[in-house]
Amino acid sequence: MTTETLWIVCPSYADVASFTILRQNIIDVLATSSLNHIPLHFVIVDDTAGNDPEMTSLAGLPDVSVVTPPFNLGHQRALVYGLRVTAPDIGERDLIVTMDSDGEDQPEDLPRMLAPLIEAPDKHNLLCVARRTKRQESFKFQLMYFFFRIMFRTLTGITVRSGNYAAYRGWLARRMLLHPSFDICYSSTLVSLDMLVTAVPCARGHRYAGQSRMNVFRLFMHGIRMLVPFTDRIAVRALSAFAAMFSVGVLLSLVVVGIRVFTTAAIPGWATATLLGVLTISFVALGNFLVLFAVFSHSRGMSLAGLEDMVGPAPRTTSLPD
Repeated sequence: MTTETLWIVCPSYADVASFTILRQNIIDVLATSSLNHIPLHFVIVDDTAGNDPEMTSLAGLPDVSVVTPPFNLGHQRALVYGLRVTAPDIGERDLIVTMDSDGEDQPEDLPRMLAPLIEAPDKHNLLCVARRTKRQESFKFQLMYFFFRIMFRTLTGITVRSGNYAAYRGWLARRMLLHPSFDICYSSTLVSLDMLVTAVPCARGHRYAGQSRMNVFRLFMHGIRMLVPFTDRIAVRALSAFAAMFSVGVLLSLVVVGIRVFTTAAIPGWATATLLGVLTISFVALGNFLVLFAVFSHSRGMSLAGLEDMVGPAPRTTSLPD
């Protein structure tokens, strides 16, 4: 049983110059590694929706396919679109690597990313993700990223230190890409699902050519999308916090009522004002509790909506072909 093809899938927004360098570097790295016998095919997703004239320069390359979405999707959703369009051509034993086309996901790390999959060919549900060990961004970006990580950890209880750089087999791609959270964010959905994940330490590299189009607004939107696959975790943690706040408010109310009814002690004015404030917060917390419970219920139901129509009747057993 041998791997048939290695598929490299990259989103690109007017970044053909970087992709051209990336492609050649990947070819060179694999040629000098133990993976030099594996056929290689590149899929580049043109996120300009066909408006990048430089894409025509790739037409003559036999190992490159260009996938063109009908409109701009953003690099996360463009990557998912390219994977779903290409999935019918990918064999279940094929290897898939997703990475950015600008060079920040370094080709030199590719053999280490693929090593766990090569060493365990029967673990078709294994997912390898790059765990960022070092970044090359500006101080402003690093500061914003630091606070984002704190917020993300507080809301979800986990820390995501991976991006688009990931490797897995076609068997897993055909199944996990059906999950609706991939419609929102690729990178965080990878680690939000209950899968066998191996983190491979990888430093983030430098852009090969051109300028990054990531600005504060896009970075903020990307951060919000990263939270969506963890809606259930966020809802449970928020429900616990709001329930605790409501319980504290009720408990304090009972204490004040008990003092007023069963004792002759005077209740200071500030205590009454504080109690009213706590009760207000408690009822707001109760309202948020109910809203989040509805969101949680909806998110769990949505994940199975129409799934039987997408995959057809479930087989009694699932196995790889010989």
